[in-house]
Amino acid sequence: MAKEKLFTPYQTFLIAILAILQFTIILDFMVLSPLGAQMMPLLNINPSQFGLVVSAYALSAGASGLLAAGFADRFDRKKLLLFFFFGFIAGTFLCGFAPNYHLLLAARIVTGVFGGVIGSISFAIITDLFPLQTRGRVMGFVQMAFAVSQVLGLPAGLYLSNLWDWHAPFLMIAGLCVPILGLIMWKMKPVDAHLAIQKDHSAFQHLLGTVSKQRHLRAFAATTLLATGGFMLMPFGSAFAVNNLGIRLEDLPLIYLVTGICSMIVGPLIGKLTDRVGAMRVFAGGSALSIVLVLIYTNLGVTPLWLLIAFNAILFAGITARMISSSALLTAVPAQVDRGAFMGVNASVSQISGGISSAIAGLIVHQAASGRLENYPALGWVVASTMLICVWLMYNINREVRNVS
Repeated sequence: MAKEKLFTPYQTFLIAILAILQFTIILDFMVLSPLGAQMMPLLNINPSQFGLVVSAYALSAGASGLLAAGFADRFDRKKLLLFFFFGFIAGTFLCGFAPNYHLLLAARIVTGVFGGVIGSISFAIITDLFPLQTRGRVMGFVQMAFAVSQVLGLPAGLYLSNLWDWHAPFLMIAGLCVPILGLIMWKMKPVDAHLAIQKDHSAFQHLLGTVSKQRHLRAFAATTLLATGGFMLMPFGSAFAVNNLGIRLEDLPLIYLVTGICSMIVGPLIGKLTDRVGAMRVFAGGSALSIVLVLIYTNLGVTPLWLLIAFNAILFAGITARMISSSALLTAVPAQVDRGAFMGVNASVSQISGGISSAIAGLIVHQAASGRLENYPALGWVVASTMLICVWLMYNINREVRNVS
C-alpha cells in the first residue's frame, strides 16, 4: 500500500513559495552590511551614516509591523501579502537606482515599511493552513531561507557588486521577486477563513486587545529574549574570529559557507523532529546545547580554523533548533481571530528588541588598541542567561497551549 503523502501538491507549492519569499526578504536585509566597504567611499558617507542606513530598515519594519497589526485580521491574507510584497519590490528597486545617500536612506525606509510585515503575514498563513502537528516541518523549510541566503545569496550579491557596483545586488533581488509576485497572484488561493469570525471593532481596539492578553504578553517576552542572543553575538562575530581567535580575514567566507550548508541540511531534520517529539523538547535541547557552546565560544583563545568551523556548525544547529521549535510553538498561542495582529506585533517586537540588543552589546564589548575584543566572555554570560530565562518562558507557554488544546 502506498504511503500517504504528508502534504498535498498545493501545500507543497505554498511551502516553497513562502520559503523563497522569506529568502528574498532576509537577503535584502543581510546584503547591505557586506557592501559597506564599497558604498561608503562611493557615497562619501561615514560609518555612522552607513549604520543609519542599516538600522533604518529594522526600525521602519518594527514601526510598520505595529501600525499594520490592527488591520492584519481584517483582510484576505493573500491580498495583504500581495500589497506588502509589491511595496517591498518597489522599495528594493529604489535602492537599486538610488544615486546618493539621502535617496538610499529613504529607499531603505520604504523597503522596511513593507518588508517588515511580510514575515508575519507568512507565519499567519502557515498557521491558518497547516495543523500544529506538521508546523515544525513547515517552519523547518521556511526558516531554511536564512541559511540559503548565507550560502547562495550573499556570495552572488557580492559577486555582482564587484562586477558592476553596489546597486546590482538590489536589482538582482527585485528582479527575482517579480516572478514570485506573479506566482502568488496566479496560483495562491484566498486565505480568508478568519474574516467570518471577525468582530466589528476598530483597528486600534483590535491591536489593543491583542497586546493586552496575558498569554500574548508572555509570547512577546519570549520573542524579545529569542532575538537578544543572535543580535548580541552576530555583529561582533567576524571581528572576534579575526582579532581574538586568530582566523585570517580571507578564511571568513569559508566559515560562513560551511555553517550555512550545515544549517540547510539540519533545518528540515529539526522540523521533522519537532513534529515527532514536540516543540518544547526540541527547544529545551537546542537551548541547552547553545548555552554550553556560547559560554565556551566566548572564552576561546587562538583556535585552528577546522575546529572553529566544526564548533560554529554545531552551535548553529542549536540555534536553528531554537528558531524552528519556537516558531512552531508560538504559532499556537493566538486564536484565529487574533492571528494576523499577533504575528505582526511579534515580528515588530523581534526587530525592535534585536536593534536594542545590538546597542547594549556595543556597550558591553569594547576594542583594545591591538584590535582584540574585550569583555566578550561577559557578553556570553548575558546571552546564556537570556536563553535560560527564555526556556522557562517557553515552558509556561507550552503548558498553556496544551491546556487550551
